[in-house]
Amino acid sequence: MKYQKGDALPELVKDPVSRTQLVKYAGASGDYNSIHYDDEAARAGGLEGVIAHGMLSMGFLGQFVETTFGAGSYKRLEVRFQGMVKLGEVITCRGVVTDLAEENGREYAACDIEAVDSEGRVVTKGEAQAWLD
Repeated sequence: MKYQKGDALPELVKDPVSRTQLVKYAGASGDYNSIHYDDEAARAGGLEGVIAHGMLSMGFLGQFVETTFGAGSYKRLEVRFQGMVKLGEVITCRGVVTDLAEENGREYAACDIEAVDSEGRVVTKGEAQAWLD
């Protein structure tokens, strides 16, 4: 697909967040803090009913870019965790092409991207540059 500046990217919806996913992402990152997957620990930390999972939403934005442009397509990806998501929450990734450029004869798109919860709150946002081959 040929993109133009200002084009919206097709949205990608992630199934509801599960405790199994949170434990997997926490372990993969080496972060075994129980606040990521244990309701009691979250409450003790002042996060009543909320689970921290920045790693999951950040990883999902990487998946969003690769799904949109193809595996191994991004030349730069920067994401920043913004908020919390409850277990069972659906995350939707969306983005817009902000610029098109060329480097060494290859075209790439620069994009603003974000992951939002079911209420439309941004939980992670970032920028990506992806090759358009």
